[in-house]
Amino acid sequence: MQPLAIYIHYPFCKSKCPYCDFNSHVRDGVDDDAWREAYLTELEYFRNENRNITSIFFGGGTPSLMPPRTAAAIIEKIDELWGLDADCEITLEANPTSVEYNKFKDFRAASINRVSIGVQSFAEDELKFLGREHSATQAKTAIEYAQKIFDRYSFDLIYALPDQDLNIWKRNLQEALKLADKHISLYQLTIEPGTNFFHNKVPTPPEDLAADFYEATQEICEAHNLPAYEVSNHAAKGEESRHNMAYWRYQDYLGIGPGAHGRIGGFASMMAKSPEKWLEKVSQNSNGLEIWEKLSEQEKLEERIMMGLRLKDGIELPPQIDCSEFIEDGFLELIDNKTRPTKKGFLVLNSLIAKLLERSIP
Repeated sequence: MQPLAIYIHYPFCKSKCPYCDFNSHVRDGVDDDAWREAYLTELEYFRNENRNITSIFFGGGTPSLMPPRTAAAIIEKIDELWGLDADCEITLEANPTSVEYNKFKDFRAASINRVSIGVQSFAEDELKFLGREHSATQAKTAIEYAQKIFDRYSFDLIYALPDQDLNIWKRNLQEALKLADKHISLYQLTIEPGTNFFHNKVPTPPEDLAADFYEATQEICEAHNLPAYEVSNHAAKGEESRHNMAYWRYQDYLGIGPGAHGRIGGFASMMAKSPEKWLEKVSQNSNGLEIWEKLSEQEKLEERIMMGLRLKDGIELPPQIDCSEFIEDGFLELIDNKTRPTKKGFLVLNSLIAKLLERSIP
């Protein structure tokens, strides 16, 4: 049976962070029973072939706000429909407020075996700037809870903030790594259209300083035996996020819930983004689909390039894509038939991918 990863999107948050461009929404109330039934209905709609479920990922939004019984019902339904791999990774994204980390035991009882905590910073002024609702103390407490309850855990940090001092970031990262286990995600702040930060024209560091932040981050993580396996993700060997690796290796995944994307058997899917519209469509059609279309071979190649070159291991590129210029200039290297960015290449990854995409067009 072919492997399949399943993504469950829970679209609700307590508040909208000013940097966030994810499909997240703030609502006064949520009908938990209706949402649980809608997830189960959409899962049943897509049960049309035998698959080996290797990972389930509850993302958002803030899925740790959902009742643990909803997560339990979803996992039970997936097991009933397909069956779970014996080593299936089941991840829940969580924010480190006390309301949420006090539910960790219930989520573990629901079969969640990995948690990814949105810490973003351990500095109070940075948390305030980022619009986070938790304190640094709550973040540390949530990690302590995760250490005791889950088999595996990770947390996220955002760096290269406006006016952030590089030396302070280095010290903060070294302290943060003392709390890390075998995985950590480290993202440079990006200002995305449609966000509050974009509207208010929040600046980011100049390119040369951003590069210094990135290089320092790589060096510190490598010294702590957590090298990058993807441009923003670091892990000990064998502790990579199996679910995200399915994306980056361009394997099949099913997206369930508002705005969720999927790639199954050469088809692209996307659900209605509005929570209310998705709920209505599932009620009427047993699915919330807005897009279901077959991808061309060129489209699949382009997506493989965009996803695969984020990985430190790189990907195999077809011979018609001439990379010799980028290899000679030190941006790419060819190892065991795989093309991968060098340290220099990762600093300009987006433009490098754009140039390779241009060369992939027949």
